[in-house]
Amino acid sequence: MTFIHELSSWPDFTWDDAALAAPLAAVRHRQGKLIGRMEALGFEIRDEAGLASLTGDVVTSWAIEGEALDPREVRSSIARRLGLEAGGLPKATRNVDGIVELMLDATRESGRPLTAERLGAWHAALFPTGRSGLRRITVGGWRTAESGPMEVVSGPPGRERVHFEAPEADRVDAEMRRFIEWFNAPPATDPVIKAAIAHFWLLTIHPFEDGNGRIARAVADMALARADGTKQRFYSMSTQIEAERTEYYRRLERSQRGGPDITAWLEWFLACLGRAIQTAETALAGTLRRADLWLRINRHPVSERQRAVINRLLDGLKGALTTTRYARLAKCSHDTALRDIQELMERRILVRSAEGGRSTSYRLGAAEDIR
Repeated sequence: MTFIHELSSWPDFTWDDAALAAPLAAVRHRQGKLIGRMEALGFEIRDEAGLASLTGDVVTSWAIEGEALDPREVRSSIARRLGLEAGGLPKATRNVDGIVELMLDATRESGRPLTAERLGAWHAALFPTGRSGLRRITVGGWRTAESGPMEVVSGPPGRERVHFEAPEADRVDAEMRRFIEWFNAPPATDPVIKAAIAHFWLLTIHPFEDGNGRIARAVADMALARADGTKQRFYSMSTQIEAERTEYYRRLERSQRGGPDITAWLEWFLACLGRAIQTAETALAGTLRRADLWLRINRHPVSERQRAVINRLLDGLKGALTTTRYARLAKCSHDTALRDIQELMERRILVRSAEGGRSTSYRLGAAEDIR
């Protein structure tokens, strides 16, 4: 079995410009339209949209690797680092703060050169304990020969199937020097195509013992931020990849085991990016509602307890909000919860739910009805 990095032409990728022309034009048009629409909105709405997108980007990039992060902790860490409202959100753990620092550095500082030191710092942020699970790994540096062959396998012991085998460890330093030089050079092709190539190329080198997928997605986000010409993120490629993860891995494997022509990978990346932007356009309606709601509420600010519960409802709280549940969420007494709810109902921020039941429950009212 021959992998793409074993070819004499590696890494001189080729692709069919004619096949990519229409999908590239379509995704660039959609990209520009979304960014233009966001820039026409107020600062508060743009900040909220960027916060929601970055939160989703971080949470889903880790979900692809089978790791679950608390979205509220991620949102809290991003909000605090960007100087945005974080009332009622829990304090993030050291691990989440490190992950958020990586993503913000990649997207908000996308104009700075990519370096081995910068990639190493990102990797160290992913593994603050120096371990991946129970296993100690090389952190902040390229993988070594002592870590053994870097393979992607599936199947039971004795009947494993090798999907991909990365270049030997002694090749990694030279491979990464070439990659970094290419990434920092002025783009010879459209920046979105460059993002797709960067993602594929870095994953194929697989320079670290662990965390390569997350680093590759961060590098792709960095390239996309350069393509967008803005520090704010209004769509999440990682969220879309998570939704299509089976096809994502299938496309990667196929291209990594093929020839130098990566047209099929680039076509899929462009289509996936288009769907990510479409998802962001749909989510924008919810972001606009959230921002409008807070603009109206903040004319006469609510307490921190009330703010925390309202944010939980906006985040899609599962189940009914009763007085008892309000008290639990706000960490207050039943009487205090009842007073808080009555105040919110007087302002029509909360209204009684129409559904019957043993306990009265409440939901958010319409923004335009808030007093």
